[in-house]
Amino acid sequence: RSEQQGLQVLSALDAAKTQWYHFTAIVVAGMGFFTDAYDLFCISLVTKLLGRIYYTDLSKPDPGTLPPGVAAAVNGVAFCGTLAGQLFFGWLGDKMGRKSVYGMTLILMVICSIGSGLSFAHTPKSVMATLCFFRFWLGFGIGGDYPLSATIMSEYANKKTRGAFIAAVFAMQGFGILAGGIVTLIISVASTGTEADFVWRIILMLGAVPALLTYYWRMKMPETARYTALVAKNAKLAAADMSKVLQVELEDETEKMDEMVSRGANDFGLFSPQFARRHGLHLVGTATTWFLLDIAFYSQNLFQKDIFTSINWIPKARTMSALDEVFRISRAQTLIALCGTVPGYWFTVFLIDVVGRFAIQLMGFFMMTVFMLGLAVPYHHWTTPGNQIGFVVMYAFTFFFANFGPNATTFVVPAEIFPARLRSTCHGISAAAGKAGAMIGAFGFLYAPQLPLRARRGQPAGVHVHLPGAGGQREVAGGDVRRGPGRRGPGTRRRRRAAVHGLV
Repeated sequence: RSEQQGLQVLSALDAAKTQWYHFTAIVVAGMGFFTDAYDLFCISLVTKLLGRIYYTDLSKPDPGTLPPGVAAAVNGVAFCGTLAGQLFFGWLGDKMGRKSVYGMTLILMVICSIGSGLSFAHTPKSVMATLCFFRFWLGFGIGGDYPLSATIMSEYANKKTRGAFIAAVFAMQGFGILAGGIVTLIISVASTGTEADFVWRIILMLGAVPALLTYYWRMKMPETARYTALVAKNAKLAAADMSKVLQVELEDETEKMDEMVSRGANDFGLFSPQFARRHGLHLVGTATTWFLLDIAFYSQNLFQKDIFTSINWIPKARTMSALDEVFRISRAQTLIALCGTVPGYWFTVFLIDVVGRFAIQLMGFFMMTVFMLGLAVPYHHWTTPGNQIGFVVMYAFTFFFANFGPNATTFVVPAEIFPARLRSTCHGISAAAGKAGAMIGAFGFLYAPQLPLRARRGQPAGVHVHLPGAGGQREVAGGDVRRGPGRRGPGTRRRRRAAVHGLV
């Protein structure tokens, strides 16, 4: 803080009026998050289609579903990559600079989005293996976008509206989730049953488009002045870059910078006692809250389709074609995003600098708890005919208060609270803790709830959502109704062709 007060270029940034470059930075950084959300969550829209195409057995009465292990890998492998990317690129952003590393993550996202849709092979197992390979590295690139986008916006913003600007970047995640639903709706309506195998590929590959469109503008942005001055120790370049951005004359402060470097009072590292004393609790707090939030947030997002099927808001798979099922799933998730997810982000944007980070985070956690208990305790009531709409409204409110609450504030706070030379690293650590929570939520939902029940029946462990009134004779595995203890094996070419034509 004393360093920033001593340099004119940083004081000018803090005091700058909101200008066009602020909004340009929001859009350029935010489109990365738009792409991140689209890529991470669009997989939940096509997993049922993947099961019907590659794992249908025509000797069974119900459409195919992904085996539990495959479903876990397809849903969760991107989170593994994201966690690794957040740690690696967060550290690299403090070593090499925000701008140069920013371009690396974008290129990786473009290549792997296209690669995900080109997962061609001869067997279901090899298709899923190549899909998971590209999804992992896609997640690795996405992981880098978290600390870099937050840090860049934090270091470009003025002091008065910094929280709103960082939250606006993160709010683009809501538009990415919404876009995934809308794109899937359009493609599923425009396609025929014979094109089903192309539908999921097109949906995944379209994630490369927004990332590719913003690459030029990302590379055109100058390095942030806080990194250039405080980390690279180049006050002259920082003044020159920000003179162009702010359109004001800033003096060369090289001598003042040299004096600060010679003092070296604040050059402590991440593992030093000084950091532990000054920021240790901050890092524990940002990492813990993000971890706890993402257990609920990501499991809810990824498995909406299973929950909506279990309360009979989406019809059973056997009653509709493959593309009709994709359409209904995307329509339901688009409705939730439009009514709950997106508004929650923008409430945070407009109120975070008024209400404060702590108040919004505490309120969001509390209200999420209230609405989740309101769904869980009288669960049988919500699943009876005529009450499904009430369930969906309550469910949408959990997303609203996640985003007008901890999902946004856990992203904002690490970008503000840590020193410049460790800001990207600490944000990456905090975000990685969140993805560890997301992995627990994703894999836990698939395996934990029915392990004892399925073990007693001699069945493979997997996702199980109980259908009220079914007398325990039916199970929803991967979201589809199925009978009997047998495991579905990979379908033959004849079976897969039947699934592609929408026969199952």
